[in-house]
Amino acid sequence: MTPPKPRHALLEAHLPLLTQALRGIEREGLRVDPAGRLSMAAHPMSLGSALTNPHVTTDYSEALLELITDTHESVEGLMTELEEIHRFVEKRLDNELIWTQSMPSHLPEEADIPIAWYGTSNSGMLKHVYRRGLAERYGKAMQCIAGVHYNFSLPDAFWQVLDTPGYSADDQRSKGYMALIRNFNRYSWLLMYLFGASPAVSRSFLQGKPHQLETLDEDTLYLPHATSLRMTDLGYTNKVQSDLELCYNDVETFVRRIYDAVTTPWPPYQALGTHRNGEWIQLNTNVLQIENEYYSSIRPKRSVERGERPASALAARGVQYVEVRCLDIDPFSPLGISSETSRFLDAFLLFCATEESPFFPDNGFCRESHDNFAAVAKQGRKPGLLLSRKDQATRLDSWGKELLDRMTPYAELLDRAFGGTQHISALNAQQTKIADPENTPSGALLRLLRNEGISLHDYTLRSSQAHRDALLATQLPPSKEEAYVKAAADSLQAQADLEQSDTESFSAYVARYQAGLKRPSTV
Repeated sequence: MTPPKPRHALLEAHLPLLTQALRGIEREGLRVDPAGRLSMAAHPMSLGSALTNPHVTTDYSEALLELITDTHESVEGLMTELEEIHRFVEKRLDNELIWTQSMPSHLPEEADIPIAWYGTSNSGMLKHVYRRGLAERYGKAMQCIAGVHYNFSLPDAFWQVLDTPGYSADDQRSKGYMALIRNFNRYSWLLMYLFGASPAVSRSFLQGKPHQLETLDEDTLYLPHATSLRMTDLGYTNKVQSDLELCYNDVETFVRRIYDAVTTPWPPYQALGTHRNGEWIQLNTNVLQIENEYYSSIRPKRSVERGERPASALAARGVQYVEVRCLDIDPFSPLGISSETSRFLDAFLLFCATEESPFFPDNGFCRESHDNFAAVAKQGRKPGLLLSRKDQATRLDSWGKELLDRMTPYAELLDRAFGGTQHISALNAQQTKIADPENTPSGALLRLLRNEGISLHDYTLRSSQAHRDALLATQLPPSKEEAYVKAAADSLQAQADLEQSDTESFSAYVARYQAGLKRPSTV
């Protein structure tokens, strides 16, 4: 009997499909003052409205910038736009800097960390009150951690080439992306090892809380083999989310469990209530206020229409793309992510989309994958670290080498599709990290801190200044500068128009928003 062709061979005759994949980036970064302290200043007006500017907004804190690209068919186009946005922003920060580390700069007392403000419109207040709820539930310091989100999609014809089952194009696409997500969860520990870059944290982040970190210097705490403290449970001990196990076997069950979480009251949150001293402190008292409150390393996503809830959009039209959320800021790149990392991610996600992806047992949640991810985030550079693979212990380095070998045909396919050797080069660059943990970003960062006798804070302040200077050394072309300035001005006008057009009370708006979440029809 002739053995079946390897899965990647299915794509050999369809290389043009690979050039139609889309990728986009959302890069977070704290604004800090010249001493590296969290900025207490309002979001600069010159950057436009954080509510309505599509490229420059804020996340949790008023000081937590989020720079957002459009989607692009090439890594070159993606990184060019990300660099342009950075140049536009850096030029307008006066004396401030963008902090080039996922773990926060020196933070003020918890109560003094400013929550992002989006104006007085109902939609702006919804975003602000949601963040007040996050402060009540998880504390403010944790919400100041920053990362890079990578959005990725494949054309519908891709799933047809793989002969993904489905009774419609939407169903086929959703099944394909959920299969990608299952494989991502199986193998995402590899991303933590290769790209984790937050093995240490400034002491002020702990806000005096007990911890199990070791002391590197007077200001810096760390774990000796950690790759990403950002993705550990450091500072995050909320039992509700720890117990919330979503299902990635099918989109219908995923949506139903999200629906249950955003509609089921949780007694400790009920005890808090939604108001204090006459002011909103959270949108509701449910397990999750809204769908995006669930923290995960990857999400199935779908663009929403005005007033539409994300879960309702997924239920109605299926998955449109995936959002990878586990990447630390690359402290060695002015943009927080390199072209090499982007190309590796494309090959990794193509591999996850194409390879066989069996359903998870245990009601759709894979505890083994979850535990592997957590182990690598906390001790991934530990010599001889063992991971669980089908209930058997496997060395990280041998499994990592095997995965890179299995990914090689996908990197080669992308290189043939785009021309060149950049994807295989990006993959080969990771081999040295597998061979020696000291070559990982987390290992390199700790070695640098030790060799120079410098604190994480002082090093990051220095590199933030260097990255700013490098970005400002080249000016934006006048046409680009004008376009970003106009977009900022237009966004301020759009926010003003929203504020003037609101006629219903915020309470009524919140009630209507909650009612907009429809119960999934699939049981």
